[in-house]
Amino acid sequence: MDKPRVAIIGGGCAGLSAAVHLAEQGWAVTVFEASSELGGRARSVLIKNRAGTHALDNGQHILIGAYHATLRLLKKIGLAEKQAWLRLPLSIHMHAQGKPLLAFKSSRYLPSPWHSLFALLGCRGLDFTERWAAMQFMRRLRASHYLIANDLPLASFLQAQGQSARLISLLWEPISLAALNTPIALASTRIFLNTLKDSMAASHDWDLSKNSDLLLARQDLSKLIAQPAGRYLKSLGASILVKQRVKRIEESDSGYTLTSTHGQAHFSHVVLALAPHATCQLINSLPKLASALALLKKFSYQPIYTVYLQYAANIKLAQPMLGLAEGLGQWVFDRGQLCQQHGLMAVVISGTGRHQQLPQEALAQQVTAELRQAFPQLDAPLWHQVIAEKRATFTCTPNLMRPQQQTAQKNLYLAGDYSYADYPATLEGAIRSGETCADLIMASFKPRESIKTSD
Repeated sequence: MDKPRVAIIGGGCAGLSAAVHLAEQGWAVTVFEASSELGGRARSVLIKNRAGTHALDNGQHILIGAYHATLRLLKKIGLAEKQAWLRLPLSIHMHAQGKPLLAFKSSRYLPSPWHSLFALLGCRGLDFTERWAAMQFMRRLRASHYLIANDLPLASFLQAQGQSARLISLLWEPISLAALNTPIALASTRIFLNTLKDSMAASHDWDLSKNSDLLLARQDLSKLIAQPAGRYLKSLGASILVKQRVKRIEESDSGYTLTSTHGQAHFSHVVLALAPHATCQLINSLPKLASALALLKKFSYQPIYTVYLQYAANIKLAQPMLGLAEGLGQWVFDRGQLCQQHGLMAVVISGTGRHQQLPQEALAQQVTAELRQAFPQLDAPLWHQVIAEKRATFTCTPNLMRPQQQTAQKNLYLAGDYSYADYPATLEGAIRSGETCADLIMASFKPRESIKTSD
């Protein structure tokens, strides 16, 4: 019997997770990546302008303490948490027009769920009625185990739960946009509650209060995920092929033949770890995947724009991450406090909106003006750069039908945040999906001894 060989098509977080999980168990793994480097949506790009060359992330990824699969993977590939991430208690500080509008900060000195309830009680910027409404809302969610009978748009659900327009815009909408990257008028309540449950667990546990912590990257994303994962995989004997786009997958008697830009190769198993729209192109010729293809063709997508503004190196915000209200910008990250890129601010705009109609130069000027209004101490930036991921995530709508990792096509699996049905488009969902694919492959090939002894 031939040794099983696994092709992983796509070198993003889902593909890297599957590859690590398999390679650690001695499986022969080959990763195909069409671009020149690994990482997918979690990587940095080099930008050249008149001020020099800069490594800028193609998005600002936030972890929460409940993302255990992500933290476990990063530990495997050699990253110490304290070096890789800045861990902070969950906090939301919203600013506009030169003044703070809301300040919410959970406590590390109280067990879950009291750490979040007392944070709501002491939340500045909301009147007592709004704070009480938020606390009662959280109490009802815990009593229902964060489950709802019928999924519906989050905006409608929040309104039905007695959450005021101000409470929604300053608290729930920023959390939802950060987690689901989908406007709340469209976003799935069920998926939102899944993420809320993981971060604000109902058990009275001191450790569980850490699940709601925010983890902000201390290094650019390529150094944080892609590069160490690539080195780790090579140390395990995995093959990593960059600049190799897989153009076709053909089923054979003993597996699959992959045609890439550099020729053909045969594999016993295939993990497709691509974005949904790219997955459609490859599975179109496999009739057993017609149902999965039909689901994926119904997906729509949401953008993420990051506006980088470089100020003088001594410029620093009060917090490494602050919320913005009443404008286009939603969050601003102080990259000096996080990544030693002093004076560099990254302003994030998640989801569809009027910003998409603006030329990048006009968008940068608008965001610059908004940041100046929120923080009057800022002068004009030295330079700016807009990075637009126009199909950053799938639109996480109510009752969205999503394909599973295991398919009707024997020994072919789908990895990606879109295939992990309980989560939105997050690093955690992608990594969990990759692990699930690896587990399914290993479970399908028994006994394990045959993998190690056959030629």
